[in-house]
Amino acid sequence: MSMQDPIADMLTRLRNAGAAGLKKVEMPSSKEKAAIAAVLKAEGYVKEVAIAEDGVKRTLAIELKYVNGKSVIEGIERVSKPSCRVHCGSQEIPRVRNGLGTVILTTPNGVMSGRQAAKENVGGEILCYVW
Repeated sequence: MSMQDPIADMLTRLRNAGAAGLKKVEMPSSKEKAAIAAVLKAEGYVKEVAIAEDGVKRTLAIELKYVNGKSVIEGIERVSKPSCRVHCGSQEIPRVRNGLGTVILTTPNGVMSGRQAAKENVGGEILCYVW
């Protein structure tokens, strides 16, 4: 059976692993998933991101970050879906939790956080909110 929305699957795996208190979560890898994981690491939501290759098959391993036994990722929500894409301009990038969260966008310059996209003055498709 094929997966309809691999990004939503990735976000759900991260959400569930954090709720279960798992140290590490693994999933099938893609360029976009690796870019999202790199943004999560740069923003301080995860400890480590690694891609393991076994022949043709690639696996993305993400080590979660915890503070006082609670996951740093309190919530993660998919915004743009395959059935309903959500775009924003550089001046319309939303703020998540009054600036305490992060919005992840895919732009012509690649996948980046909302802060970086505003700094580079580019808009794009809103992938998810993280807080």
